[in-house]
Amino acid sequence: MLLKRTNSTDPDFQQLVHRLNQYLQQQYGALQDFYSQFNSIDHIQHVILIYINQMPAGCGCFKPFDEKSVEVKRMFVADEFRGKGVGRAVLSGLEKWAAEIGYSRMVLEMGNRQPEAAILYRNAGYMVIPNYGQYIGMEETSICMEKSISGFPNS
Repeated sequence: MLLKRTNSTDPDFQQLVHRLNQYLQQQYGALQDFYSQFNSIDHIQHVILIYINQMPAGCGCFKPFDEKSVEVKRMFVADEFRGKGVGRAVLSGLEKWAAEIGYSRMVLEMGNRQPEAAILYRNAGYMVIPNYGQYIGMEETSICMEKSISGFPNS
């Protein structure tokens, strides 16, 4: 497994995000159109890619949320690489990078039809919080979470 730090111009990231968008459209149908407006990958400077046997296996990124926090976006593991620790490696890489540049908290939003993501985040120490920002009022389909990363190893 190889971890690469990059940005949103990376073609492998763009390819994985395309696959993520297809997956989310299948999961949520027309509802995904609402959520898609919040998922632009233009100008994202902090992207993690994981490669297995030189193939892009998973991705994730973060963007500033407030002075102390970043928001995790576009987490995805390709079907053929699920169950191999790729999601955890991406998430851990994002947490480490955010801590290195001075952030102390990660927040995220996920849909309620992604039980595998919920397990990943809970196992990584994320806690459910009240929905924030554009997700307020979407509690029926949207779950927001946070994790403190202050004191993260190597930060």
